[in-house]
Amino acid sequence: QVQLAESGGGLVQAGGSLRLSCAASGSIFSIGPMAWYRQAPGKRRELVAAITSGGSTNYADSVKVRFTISRDNAKNTVYLQMNSLKPEDTAVYYCNAITTVSGSTWGQGTQVTVSS
Repeated sequence: QVQLAESGGGLVQAGGSLRLSCAASGSIFSIGPMAWYRQAPGKRRELVAAITSGGSTNYADSVKVRFTISRDNAKNTVYLQMNSLKPEDTAVYYCNAITTVSGSTWGQGTQVTVSS
């Protein structure tokens, strides 16, 4: 089993920055690609950014240039640096990992609120 724990959410003014962290524990040898998703009230959960074990990344068009995903395999942690935040970035952000032992695994989520 793999467990994911997100941290770093909070309240920030538009134009500000936040850095989310997602620490993995358990059967970490089985972790492959990792990603950040978000879900705003009344909306579907959507992919924000993803990163492979080798470091290849992809982003939703809405966050390109503003957000950066990275991972530290030694610390079993994936990060999401969010700059130039907008009110429309307000959502619960979830960490996801694809693992060989438990498939798709989700964290509990962390709230990001951007005030205008």
